[in-house]
Amino acid sequence: MAAILGALAVAIGAFAAHGLKRVLEPALLSTVETAVTYQYYHVFALLAVALSWHQADRRMLTWAARFLLAGILLFSGSLYLLVGVKYAGYTSLTWIAAITPVGGVCFITGWLLLAWSWWRRR
Repeated sequence: MAAILGALAVAIGAFAAHGLKRVLEPALLSTVETAVTYQYYHVFALLAVALSWHQADRRMLTWAARFLLAGILLFSGSLYLLVGVKYAGYTSLTWIAAITPVGGVCFITGWLLLAWSWWRRR
């Protein structure tokens, strides 16, 4: 999953830098860049979960992975969706931005669970 999400982050980032640069206003392009950056950072957290599998508390690692994946979906996903609806002119759907902080909380929870799993080494 980390590898797929990493590849997707690179693809979206490249598409934004080369294809969307000409059509998106700078604020929306910046939002895409933020989503890609956070997605990419949390790919490394997922890799840390995978690499820790035999040395840390697996139950905590499983929950850490779930929260990190939820964070990517909710944080980065909501930003991608927000850019899409703003670009399309659907101003009534800007409430999507309210989902982004929930993704941020998921990221924080995932990182804390990863740390907890290392602390509770098997």
